Amino acid sequence: MRPPETSSPTSTVKLLGAVITAPELIWLISAVLVAGLVRGFAGFGSAMIIMPVASSVLPPVEAVIFLIFTEIVGPLPNARAAWRDGAPRDVGLLVAGAVLALPFGIWALSSMDQTLFGWTVSISVIVLLVMTASGMRLRTALTAPITLAAGAVGGFMTGFAGLPGPPVIMLYMASRLPVAVIRANFLLYLLALDVLLALLLWIYGLMVWLVGLLGLLVGLPNLAANIIGARLFDPSAERFFRTVAYIVIAASAIIGLPIWKG
Repeated sequence: MRPPETSSPTSTVKLLGAVITAPELIWLISAVLVAGLVRGFAGFGSAMIIMPVASSVLPPVEAVIFLIFTEIVGPLPNARAAWRDGAPRDVGLLVAGAVLALPFGIWALSSMDQTLFGWTVSISVIVLLVMTASGMRLRTALTAPITLAAGAVGGFMTGFAGLPGPPVIMLYMASRLPVAVIRANFLLYLLALDVLLALLLWIYGLMVWLVGLLGLLVGLPNLAANIIGARLFDPSAERFFRTVAYIVIAASAIIGLPIWKG
């Protein structure tokens, strides 16, 4: 899989200049702050909030780069607690599946046009909403093959849409696991995927470091929001946790519809 040619440094600087001076930057920063609160509380959801906004301001590859650099910074303060509360073995299976499928997702991303990209992001979120809100529950315990397969689908979606969560969120929200474990596994899996995706984008020659720098800078307030969100989490309030999760999914699906972009 040969990567396509990337934008020249001059065009990238012009692109970032346009983003920084554009009114959309206010919405982008606002989305990142809200995403940090949600990520800190639920362990997931930030990509669903950031990507619809980022994909309306940046081209597909740059939008994904912005997302992963923002998300690498934000969840770090909560990673230690997530390792303690979660199931690292299961997270390892999810990441292993993602490793197998991520290169194919990146190839799809690099070949996709921006309009199709926007529809892909929105449709992915809407499908997740329908499946999770339907009240589906697993009747058996999570097995290694199921976990590995969910990670693979998530890895593919990470590559082409910057959304590693949908299949994994669906799987865990349908399980009988305690919400503290679900939240911790989400956080660890998504953080690992961000690091892995950044590495692969660099290897394939798709990395745009100026956009990554913008993501890191915006990631600082995202970090503070993650800390606040984590303090709001109550492991005994399962119904509230699930309600917040569904609201996040619903809101991101509605906001991300390409029809609002004209």
